[in-house]
Amino acid sequence: MMMNVWGMTDVGLTRRENQDAYAVHTDQESGFTVGVVCDGMGGPGGGKLASELAVETFLAVCRDRLRGDMSARNVQTVAESAVQEANAVIYRRACSDRLWGMGTTLVSAIAWDRQALVSNVGDSRAYRIPAAGGIARITKDHSFVERLVERGDITAEEARIHPNRNLITRALGPDADTQLLSDSYLVQLEPGDYLLLCTDGLVGTVTDREMEREVLRGGGDSCLNRLLEIAKGQGAPDNVTAVLLRQQ
Repeated sequence: MMMNVWGMTDVGLTRRENQDAYAVHTDQESGFTVGVVCDGMGGPGGGKLASELAVETFLAVCRDRLRGDMSARNVQTVAESAVQEANAVIYRRACSDRLWGMGTTLVSAIAWDRQALVSNVGDSRAYRIPAAGGIARITKDHSFVERLVERGDITAEEARIHPNRNLITRALGPDADTQLLSDSYLVQLEPGDYLLLCTDGLVGTVTDREMEREVLRGGGDSCLNRLLEIAKGQGAPDNVTAVLLRQQ
């Protein structure tokens, strides 16, 4: 059972450089579809380079190691190794180019056989949107404000506008010695269900209900364009990137 896949990235209305990156790939032979979205950080050049390296490395490892007969646990192992390799590549490049502190978030989905292995590092997110309605966030942000929400100090709505909402507690690239960087989630999918991967540039300007409404209106590329227009209507102060996958 294959997936329909669409992607979109935009610099937004205030940033001078787009430091987001994404990629999608479907392997007809193995039956896997891979989507990955990254949001770079680290000043001019650094963030853009970090996100591009992460996307390129994650996808290359998946294409090299995914096999059609793998169990979910095997797929998780591939995803975790892809994250580790991306981290190593970024760190080495930061050292060689003296781009200290450059890094990136990452959120990915590896989909096959009506299921998806979702992984994340940082505050880029994955949502499941069932064909019957009812959006649900899959990932948990690795961020300062997420900790405040977990402790009950602020609400999820307050987190959206908190002054420290951009402080993340995990990223790919800044540290060479990392053990398990990513969290993983196995998601079951029914025909017509959607997965939405996105950076905080979308999350910060488009509400969950608006995401659900536009995705279920359908249209693939036009759906992503509508989400971008909503983000721009809210000022789009950051780069905006999303990948949408639909279970056939």
